[in-house]
Amino acid sequence: MQKINLAEKLSKFSSHWDPHVVASYNDNDVMVVKFQGEYAFHQHATTDDFFLVLEGEVTMDYDNAPSVTFGPGELVVVPKGQIHRPRAEKEVKVLLIEPTGEPNSGDSDTPPALKPHI
Repeated sequence: MQKINLAEKLSKFSSHWDPHVVASYNDNDVMVVKFQGEYAFHQHATTDDFFLVLEGEVTMDYDNAPSVTFGPGELVVVPKGQIHRPRAEKEVKVLLIEPTGEPNSGDSDTPPALKPHI
């Protein structure tokens, strides 16, 4: 029941591909993350994946559909089971929503992030 300043939370870390939980609701984690470069292709078998760009530009690549590029104030929801890969040429700041405990790496061989609370 208090406000959360996303810019302030994002200023607390500099790592990439390392989501930090800023709030939880209905068994979901609301997270902020910074990333640059490309992540591994992966999927989440049982949940959709929510990405809202706060700063920068993200391209979401899919295994069976055209890539989608989106910027500040725009979001993409990747349906469960859809193979995807987020990437960004320059550092981007993103808000993510995932069920608590869902590994950000999905079914890829990439080790999942710890998702600390800040």
